[in-house]
Parts: sequence; C-alpha cells; structure tokens
Amino acid sequence: MLNEKCYVEDLLTYLGKKWTLPILRYLFGHNKLRFNELMKHIGEITPRSLSQRLKELVGLGIINKQQFNEIPPRVEYSLTESGRDLTNFFKGLEEWGKKWGEKTFLKTQFYRDEMLLSIKRE
Repeated sequence: MLNEKCYVEDLLTYLGKKWTLPILRYLFGHNKLRFNELMKHIGEITPRSLSQRLKELVGLGIINKQQFNEIPPRVEYSLTESGRDLTNFFKGLEEWGKKWGEKTFLKTQFYRDEMLLSIKRE
C-alpha cells in the first residue's frame, strides 16, 4: 500500500496552491462564472494568478472553459463532473473546520506565527 500512487496527495498539492480554493468555492456556488466575475468575487487575486490557476484546473479536468465566438470575446468557467464530485470532500473539510478549526489553529502559537509570515511575504 505504501508504494501505491496516492492521487489524494496529488490533488491536495494542487488544491493547496494559493487562490485555488477560493476559485473552486465560488464555482461551487454558481453554475458558470466569467473571468471578471471570479476576479470580483475573489478580490485580491491578480489577473495573471487567476489565469494560471484556471489553466491548471482546466488541465486537471476539474473545471470547464467554454469560449464563445462573440465580439467582445466571452469565456465562462464551470465545474466538470469531476469538480462537482469534490463537493462532498469540501463539505467534509468545512464540517471539520467548524468543529476543530478554532482549537487547531486560532489558539496555537504556530498558526499565528505562520499567518504573520505569510502576510509579510505578500
């Protein structure tokens, strides 16, 4: 079992990248979103970072990119079947966060130190 490929580990590597979870969270709540709508919902993300994360998620087959032959150009992003199947995974994480998040993170010095470091890096 230890030598088997762990796809969950691979998935978490991508999900752990900055901005990936907010992108997916907004797509879970909407049927389709355009690039600028995602920019507006997420807030501080740069167009370059959003474009990069969307490209990765499309490449993984987690989201669809639908381009329309219109002027001005229109592109919409939505979850694939694979992406929608992550809903239960995220619900489980949300439940864990509600139950254990404060005990695990907010009350620990390690978490406070890490948060300060990440703010200083940005």
